[in-house]
Amino acid sequence: MTNLAEYKNILTDLIAKNRDRVDYLAIRLETSQGTSIMLRGDKVDTLSEGISTGGQVRACYKGGWGFATFNQLSTLPQRIEEAIASAKLVGDDETILADIAPIQTSCHLPLTSRDPRQVPLAEKKGLCDHYNDILRDLNKQITTTVVRYGDSNQSIILATSEGTLIEQSWADIEMRFSATARNGDMVQTGRETTGSRRGYDDLLGLEEQVEGAAKRAVNALILPPVKGDRYTVVIDPILTGLFVHEAFGHLSEADMLYENPDLLEVMSFGRKFGPDTLQIFDGAAPEGHRGSYYYDDEGVPATTTQLIKDGVMVGRLHSRETAGKLEEKPTGNARCLNYHFPPLVRMTNTWIERGNTAVKELFSGIKEGVYAKNWLGGMTNGEMFTFSAGEAWMIRNGEICEPVRDVTLSGNVFKTLANIEGIGDDFYWDESGGCGKGGQSGLAVGCGGPSLRIKDVVIGGEA
Repeated sequence: MTNLAEYKNILTDLIAKNRDRVDYLAIRLETSQGTSIMLRGDKVDTLSEGISTGGQVRACYKGGWGFATFNQLSTLPQRIEEAIASAKLVGDDETILADIAPIQTSCHLPLTSRDPRQVPLAEKKGLCDHYNDILRDLNKQITTTVVRYGDSNQSIILATSEGTLIEQSWADIEMRFSATARNGDMVQTGRETTGSRRGYDDLLGLEEQVEGAAKRAVNALILPPVKGDRYTVVIDPILTGLFVHEAFGHLSEADMLYENPDLLEVMSFGRKFGPDTLQIFDGAAPEGHRGSYYYDDEGVPATTTQLIKDGVMVGRLHSRETAGKLEEKPTGNARCLNYHFPPLVRMTNTWIERGNTAVKELFSGIKEGVYAKNWLGGMTNGEMFTFSAGEAWMIRNGEICEPVRDVTLSGNVFKTLANIEGIGDDFYWDESGGCGKGGQSGLAVGCGGPSLRIKDVVIGGEA
């Protein structure tokens, strides 16, 4: 299936024959081409190129959904029957989907440098070797290195019983680097991740970033651990992006809300969550980011949705079903990783808007605090979060002082938002995100923000 446009008539004919049997019917046809490389130390764990072709059928009847996937177009009539039968088996209520205007269009996210499909596999492998050598050669205490490369070109056709017919394509690339250093029983790891939807050449020239991961691992071996306590902290834009995505963004996804009345009450419009200067957004409409596209996987145009305005909740993220059930407008946030999965409500590009406080002023007046940058990992559980900083320093009397290790930040997202004391005038887009939800891991997202000053943050470390 080299040209999806050849199959538009097939899809529209099948939709026409079956549209009256259900309340809603959608067929997605997809082809993807990608590369996967993983180096571990001096070994090649993965080196592959592949092409995948397939599709999905979604049917809705009396509020019940049926779903089926296929790899051969010849089996599509049978898959339609399966999806319709499943929907009728579980449907016993009312189908409620927010209205959208049918769209017929063809659109392709533009590249500003080389298409990864035009770059030879040997060149991609050579780039991985180059970065791996930087990690391995920095210091003898580096015991393990991992370099991962992945690219994917996806092209889809979406046809629905409402008359939507969209052809859309994009390329996505990502690299991940990690170095682990050891000194006796002490083990420390440094990581870096980057990605782009603009072209292969965005992955060139990352030597300083890659070396930084290895340096952080080695340097952390001799750093003292932070003393666990409650501190006023300053976090850099990368940690801000992680925080707004993981701790607040997921709570803004409406499928989590209408299924949980208690959470819906907490995340109610008009509730004050932060200072008057706090503005939070999500949207695929901003161009050039990992979470950017023209239409979501239900054919809803990309938007920019303000979630927090002047510290008050004013919006949330929707599929057509969640928007219909909550009597709100669809936001273009229904996304699926690929044709194997149905669309879910997912973030796109999520960010906190820059403030007007000079970054240096964020440290002013802090007698003892922590400055945290970058990230090693993190997790959320409802409104609770825990993140590990990639590197950190103590703040003493308003100045950045000695570096420390093993810094974890944890707390309640609502209390943390309320405890924001300053929003920096800097800003950074982090394009390294791969989001997971409902078994769909690695969905490309962007996140960003300015530096933040937050009081009363629990910092885990040495007791």
